[in-house]
Amino acid sequence: MWWKRLLVAVLALAYLEVLVVVGVSYFSGLKLATAWPPKNGAAAVPAKDLSKVKKNVQLLQKKIAALQPRGLYIVVDTGENKLYVKKGAEVVRQAVVSCGSGDILEDPSGKRKWVFDTPRGEFYVKSKITNPYWVKPDWAFIEEGEPIPKNQQDRVEAGSLGDYALGFGDGFFIHGTPYTRLLGRNVTHGCVRVGDDDLKEIFKIVPLGAKIYIY
Repeated sequence: MWWKRLLVAVLALAYLEVLVVVGVSYFSGLKLATAWPPKNGAAAVPAKDLSKVKKNVQLLQKKIAALQPRGLYIVVDTGENKLYVKKGAEVVRQAVVSCGSGDILEDPSGKRKWVFDTPRGEFYVKSKITNPYWVKPDWAFIEEGEPIPKNQQDRVEAGSLGDYALGFGDGFFIHGTPYTRLLGRNVTHGCVRVGDDDLKEIFKIVPLGAKIYIY
């Protein structure tokens, strides 16, 4: 996953920078100790050694930059319930959202179980839908204590997903919500709920195929 590779690269860069500081300090101290008392001031670290270390750091920085996706992309923090639209390191849009609750629902028959979590990982915008409707799955009726309908049309519900939806696979969407008072809390069945104003702008600027990183 991109964000995991980026985290590893950032940690590696930080570790390398620490090595630079420690190495230079050690080398300087060793030179000073062996050359004591100094004749013409403290001994300097050879320029070729510092130059080599700096080149390695610059190379690692380039590798980190190459890992960043091109164009606009979405980052979702499920712990903080925050969504960011980013371009490179720049945050273009930020929104408070609601992500999966983590609750577990079992079928009364004991044969099925659902965990209402927002999936983590690397995805992309597979679809963009205006005025979406929800085709309610079996668990929605079980949760409400209602019988599961045999007619497909009885599953269709309009208005619960807001005006826009961005699909990213397996029935998961970034979509609107009538429950705006719950934004900022982990209350969904796995989708990412967004307020109307933020969702409208996100839908407008984020293209099909844009990367989505969820953690």
